Amino acid sequence: MMDNITVGIFIIDYVIRWSTCDFLHPSWSRWKSALLYPFSFFALVDLLSILPSLGVINRGFKLLKILRLLRTTKVFRLLRYSKSFEIITNVLKKERQALISVYCMAVGYIFVSGLIMFSTEPDTFSTFFDSLYWATTALTTVGYGDIYPVTISGKIVSMVSSVLGVAFVALPAGIITAGYLSALRDEQDET
Repeated sequence: MMDNITVGIFIIDYVIRWSTCDFLHPSWSRWKSALLYPFSFFALVDLLSILPSLGVINRGFKLLKILRLLRTTKVFRLLRYSKSFEIITNVLKKERQALISVYCMAVGYIFVSGLIMFSTEPDTFSTFFDSLYWATTALTTVGYGDIYPVTISGKIVSMVSSVLGVAFVALPAGIITAGYLSALRDEQDET
């Protein structure tokens, strides 16, 4: 049922776009645009995503329905009109060096923590990759529980690693928040 509803919406969207397609090229006549619209990239994407649902193309081509996702990405164009998104983008550009530094420190921390755990718990962490996996989940505070230290020394390393992991995860949030508030203050001072 949902497929039928979304196909109906896409068909209506396709017909409306085709009837108002004078946007292809400003110097073209309306009729020329109407003739060429079905051959434009997004019109072909729309058509290829609709046809399997209508039975025109074999339903085995359901992969073509994924092409509809290309159309939904157009929603992200609305973000250019958002003042908050513009501020966050500017903050990310401005604080790029600090964020890259924190990222490099986090990657280094994962390797050091994984190496320490690998040498502390050789029976539990049989490969270095296992210890890197554990260090990554400890840093992000996810901790799936599928691999964990069993000795006292391993548990102490795990506790220290988890506390430091929280600090590393909090650093980028603090940098972005401080930059955002600074940008808001600067904007208020201009007005």
